[in-house]
This record gives sequence, structure tokens and C-alpha cells, in this order.
Amino acid sequence: MKLLMLGGTEFVGRAVTEAALARGWQVTVFHRGNHAPPQGVAALHGDRADAAGLAALEQGAWDAVVDTWSGAPAAVRDAARLLAGRAGRYAYVSSRSVYAYPAPYGSDEDAPLVAGSAGSAGATTSEDYAAAKRGGELAAAEAFGDRALLVRAGLILGPYENIGRLPWWLGRIARGGPVLAPGPREAALQYIDVRDLAEWTLGALESGLGGAYNLLSEPRHATMGELLESCAQVTGADAELRWTAPEDILAAGIEPWTELPAWLPPGEARDAFYGADVSRALATGLRCRPVGETVADTWAWLRSIGGTAPQRPDRPAVGLAPEKEAGALG
Repeated sequence: MKLLMLGGTEFVGRAVTEAALARGWQVTVFHRGNHAPPQGVAALHGDRADAAGLAALEQGAWDAVVDTWSGAPAAVRDAARLLAGRAGRYAYVSSRSVYAYPAPYGSDEDAPLVAGSAGSAGATTSEDYAAAKRGGELAAAEAFGDRALLVRAGLILGPYENIGRLPWWLGRIARGGPVLAPGPREAALQYIDVRDLAEWTLGALESGLGGAYNLLSEPRHATMGELLESCAQVTGADAELRWTAPEDILAAGIEPWTELPAWLPPGEARDAFYGADVSRALATGLRCRPVGETVADTWAWLRSIGGTAPQRPDRPAVGLAPEKEAGALG
């Protein structure tokens, strides 16, 4: 297979690129040149935010394209239109944010969607992000029809993470001492390891799949307790997880998801984010590795780069300030 990866140097794009290389595929990475791509790829340079940024893609043919763009949908529209006659299939890594909020627990790919436009300007808030991702889906489908694969991922964890959620937990627990652990301990998580996302996406392209797929683990694949206890185990830290009731966390003014990454209290937000029906993806071969493997490999990657994860400039830093944690524990 000849793959064109739009991006390919960070997090999801890098995982897809490395997985394709491991399969023996010929990979072309189109990127701005800010980060080095994996060895073994052909590199093309351009800035999709620039009017002439796609010039390097005006020639060439590929069996498949993978696009992770999360900004203005017009960038997806322009790339998809340019490549529609020279690429077999187009996988757009979208998001479960495209579902109208709040999506009921157990919703599948036919749940109501937010409004979006293939030519809209961009994403600055969570609502804009949802509309931008939906616009990207529409742009891919407009150009490729049933050759468009819409990968609706939820929480993505694993090596190369540049959002900071799992790296923050690993760093905090590695420091040791009392750790504010958001309860209940048995609260279920639903997420996808970035490498499992990459493998499924490439397999789906190879098999000729199209349409929308929720791409996540099953709802009870792991719990908050298993996630944080895995962090304690792999770091070997002298950390004391102090499980704290959701109502006490909220009363302390602590923001779910942002200050305590990946955590949501019981309610419609948790049902919407951690209650997706993933039977369609499971039926097409999705396999999800254990949470302990995801945590251990992310810790190994963090240590290999000096312990500080890269941070996407378009995303705010996550995590709870030490003084706020101390106050809540006190």
C-alpha cells in the first residue's frame, strides 16, 4: 500500500506512520517541517493554512490518505478535493464530539450530529471544535463519497501524547506523596490507545471500509482505579492515592477533565464521553490492549525524552496546581 499521511510527525499521525512502516507500506508524509518524521518515509512540505500550501501534493498517487486535521474544515476540503482523483480512500480522524450533546449512554454512529460546514473558518472553543470536526467529515465525504472513512475517536492515550493527560498523571504520581485521586475508584473509562487506533485505521483502509465508526474501547475496558494504580506501579513512586468523592472535588472548585485529566463526575457528560456503542468497530477487528500496557509504554516514552511531554500550542495545558491539590486534600 502507498499511504499519504497528512501530518505524521506527532501523536496520532506519528503512530499511524510508524504502524504503516511496520506493515511494509510506502509512506509519504506531508507536513510543515517543524518536527522530523520517522525514518523511512518520503517527506513533502507545505502549510495547509496557506493558500498555496498544497502545491507539493499536486502530483502523485496513493492507495490511501490519513488526515488528522482539527482546525478549519476548509483545509480538509481543499486537500480531499485535490486528491480525490489520485487516492483510493481517505480516512479522516474525527471525534465523538461531532455528536449532539448530550449523547445518551449507549449511542451508536446513528446518533444526532452537530451542525457543520466543509468551508467554515476554524475551531477556538469546544463547540467550534465539534463543528470543525463535523465540517471535516463533510468535506472528506463530499470529495470521496463512500471511499471516505470517518474515524470518530474519543479519549486518545499512549506514547507521543501532546495533549498532556496521561503524561500529567504519570508526572504527578511519580512525584509521590498524597495524590488526589478522583473517585469513585471503580468508575469506568472508555478510551483508545493511539497505536490501536492506528492499526485499526490502516486495516480498515486495506479492507476498503467506509463510513463512520466510533473508535474506542468497550465502556468498561478499564477503570479510573486501574489507570492511576498502573501509573503508581510503572513509576515505582511512593505515592498514596487518596480516593475522593466527586461531590467533594466539585465543592473544592476543581474542574473535571482539565484539572483532573480524563476524569468526569457521574452525570450526562460522563455518559456522553464514556458510553459509546463500539460494536461496529469491534465487528471489523478493533482490538484494545490492556490499560497497564498503555501506561507502561507512555512512561517509557516520557523517560526517553527527558520526562517532559511536548505540548500542542493550540491546546491549553492540563493538570491540577500543587497548591490547589494540597488545599483539597487538607
